[in-house]
Amino acid sequence: MPDQSLTVLEKVVALAKRRGLIYQGSEIYGGLAGTWDYGPLGVALKNNLKNLWWRHFVTGREDMYGLDAAIIMNPKTWEASGHAAGFADPLTVDGKTEKFNTMFKTQVGATGDEALTSYLRPETAQGMFVNFKNVVDSFHPKLPFGLGQIGKAFRNEIAPRDFVFRSREFEQLEVEYFVRPTDWEKQFEEWRQVMWQWIELIGLPKDLVHELEVPETDRAHYSKRTIDFEFDYPFGRKELYGLAYRGDYDLAQHQAASKVDLTYFDEETKERFLPHVIEPSLGLDRTILALLTSAYTEDDPPAGGGDEVRVYLKLKPEVAPITVAVFPLLKNKPDLVAKAREIFSFLKVPTLRSGPRLYVGTISFDDNGNIGKRYRRQDEIGTPYCVTIDFQTLEDGTVTLRHRDTGEQERLAVSALIDRLS
Repeated sequence: MPDQSLTVLEKVVALAKRRGLIYQGSEIYGGLAGTWDYGPLGVALKNNLKNLWWRHFVTGREDMYGLDAAIIMNPKTWEASGHAAGFADPLTVDGKTEKFNTMFKTQVGATGDEALTSYLRPETAQGMFVNFKNVVDSFHPKLPFGLGQIGKAFRNEIAPRDFVFRSREFEQLEVEYFVRPTDWEKQFEEWRQVMWQWIELIGLPKDLVHELEVPETDRAHYSKRTIDFEFDYPFGRKELYGLAYRGDYDLAQHQAASKVDLTYFDEETKERFLPHVIEPSLGLDRTILALLTSAYTEDDPPAGGGDEVRVYLKLKPEVAPITVAVFPLLKNKPDLVAKAREIFSFLKVPTLRSGPRLYVGTISFDDNGNIGKRYRRQDEIGTPYCVTIDFQTLEDGTVTLRHRDTGEQERLAVSALIDRLS
């Protein structure tokens, strides 16, 4: 039974470790603050979100190009972007404030004087800006067009906190969308709608998401307009996503520093200019935290019967680490186990059967513990459906399909499973 004295965040942190979603980084050595390791189910959740984002923001559009830029870049990149001089947080020591640059330094090449001091990137955006010319030369895209990237970023946070909300290593989902200077307001509004569609797609409750028009005094130095999408986390309303109009700041800075012409020639108007940029920026780890805390549900009294409080993650099937769990009613009955394995393979292995298919890798076989414990375990990790093979299955080829949120069970033929689950 859940400890009612714990906060929702504490319960989610405990569940995440217990069920193999998220572990403390380097835990056996006492951990390392601000670092987190994603376990088998956490990786599955992450990959589901990344795949959905890639389809929604990149491959589902005709005006987007994917990119995967290097994490370590020429240090001149960070001088041009302003990070080397201005990417700092205030640090108070002995009552006095000094500026602390939050970029991680690293040495490239041989040690000593021959080594080149660079940094682990604090954001993924600059890799897209320095590759702008390469993509234009390779693909000759027409404006507007964008670059999309999923990747790790690193910030030496002074005080990492709130589980994976603020950590020293995190993953970003970002777009840099290049537009004509006169079109930025129209494109800004279109991307605002795309981000709301994403929020709905992954199942974040819309009433927990709020837009904040960031005032000029609080905007980043490059931004001419920014909207923060804030989320009601258990520890307060905090930034989840950002949508920024960066103007031509980044391309202008890199053009001046590199002495490479980064202007775009518009075939329609016969003009040459630096495009302006709209940036939808999404944090993957913050998305996962928002999903876990909003999906965490205690069902008392539990749907489907029983006395103990039932805990489950109310995740959409599209993002849940496991979509369907298959298990025999009893694991000590060879006939039931064999039939369960047969049906598991039927669901998991792609064939030429007609009809939509479930993604390979989202089907799990579970025969650990009694049937009640299996249901509870699958509920806790957010599995939407459980398929149970029992003695009636051996007689008439039907199975029991259990629905996570309601606890309802229905009887249907194995041949109807694919269509029903789809």
